[in-house]
Amino acid sequence: MFGYRQASPKVRLVTARLVVRLVHERDAYRLAEYYAGNQAYLKPWEPVRDESHCFPSGWQARLGLITEMHRQGTAYYFILLDPEETEVYGVANFSNVLRGSFHACFLGYSLGEKWQGQGMMFEALQAAIRYMQRHQQMHRIMANYMPHNQRSGNLLTRLGFEREGYAKDYLLIDGQWRDHVLTALTNSAWKSGR
Repeated sequence: MFGYRQASPKVRLVTARLVVRLVHERDAYRLAEYYAGNQAYLKPWEPVRDESHCFPSGWQARLGLITEMHRQGTAYYFILLDPEETEVYGVANFSNVLRGSFHACFLGYSLGEKWQGQGMMFEALQAAIRYMQRHQQMHRIMANYMPHNQRSGNLLTRLGFEREGYAKDYLLIDGQWRDHVLTALTNSAWKSGR
């Protein structure tokens, strides 16, 4: 079909402690378990989620749409797993992928409560960002965080993201409009590959 990729990309990145790969339709149970187990912990940092986020049936429909976005090249949703791929540690999503004269996307991520403070997200995002820059030719990756979320701010700084601004009432998080610090990472070695 015109404008569509022929098949979903198969991406599986291996780091020292993780497997970071694109989600697929067989991940419904894993993702439901991750969100159900971290529901209270993630609540202050995410949009209001309906109950379907904690059930495989809700994820089956969502994963069909995500697979289509992968195929079209408009989003890349990664899942962070243990080396045996049995437990979800977190997720990292590159959404609103635009090409043309922009070659940019937005990054969002979350990590389960029991994996906090161990450098897991840094490790995963290094691999995922490298993939997005080298294989998807992203020149600019934008990531935003709430000012009181210093852990996220420190992570982005460590990854090389630079502060570019401040947006009042930027996103509806946990039922309230929240200010966000706007950051971006640009790829100085960018070359057109598409």
